[in-house]
Amino acid sequence: MSVSSKPQAATQAAGPNDGLTYSLRGLTVRHLAAAQAPALHDIDLSIAPGEQLALIGPSGAGKTTLLATLACAHRPASGELRVFGDDPWALSEAARHRLRARLFLAPQTPPLPPRQRVVTAVLAANLPHWSLWRALVSLFKPADPAAAYRALERFNLGSKLYARVDRLSGGERQRCGLARLLLSSAQSLLVDEPLSALDPALSELTLVALRQEARERHATLVCSLHQVDLALAHFPRIVALKDGRIVFDLPREQVTPEMIATLYQGETAAAAPAPAGIAEPVLNVSVCH
Repeated sequence: MSVSSKPQAATQAAGPNDGLTYSLRGLTVRHLAAAQAPALHDIDLSIAPGEQLALIGPSGAGKTTLLATLACAHRPASGELRVFGDDPWALSEAARHRLRARLFLAPQTPPLPPRQRVVTAVLAANLPHWSLWRALVSLFKPADPAAAYRALERFNLGSKLYARVDRLSGGERQRCGLARLLLSSAQSLLVDEPLSALDPALSELTLVALRQEARERHATLVCSLHQVDLALAHFPRIVALKDGRIVFDLPREQVTPEMIATLYQGETAAAAPAPAGIAEPVLNVSVCH
């Protein structure tokens, strides 16, 4: 089932100076090992500064590939990609590095060194802005443990500040990676399946913290989720992918149970969609500066 209706931000004509965080036109992405079907095919998508949207769809739909492409980790095979008005793959290597410093990709399994202390892993968010000397010093004497603690505490993980990464559970590692996001200065926050190892209470707290952080710094937030009910409860815009294509791109109020059923036909959605207009949960989450 394909739906052509899109939010206003997604239907405006895109150009180099239109002020969008992302503009994708006819974008196709292929993995090097895949000789046949592309991972993403003919993607048209526009995302404005400060916009918050959820990516949903069955496993293998292309959500992770889309996030990596937005993070300038995958070079498109064809089509157009603009990030903050620039074509990242037309920039010099140095300019592309500076552009990537404005982006933060939080993978489902954060690449955290197992023998590193949590405080060091979280402060690594500052590496794009630190000199080599300061980065080396911080390995032995953390530069700002108080900031790391505040970021961890927003995910109920403050007690693990000086724990070793290899002593953390899977869910704690996920939250450690998200705490690193809070300390970054990125203006685009790209988060892949942040709830896969979290219980319901922590899932709610995590989404509220991410959305609050994005709102306070007016950053774009793109989050892939298998939990359809939470996507509809927390995100005003829903982009659905299947087989590497966008199936629909709509305000959550326009997403119907029939559309979800069609999207996951042959699959099992992680949860049934919440009714349209569901009130967002409100949690008291401290602000990390």
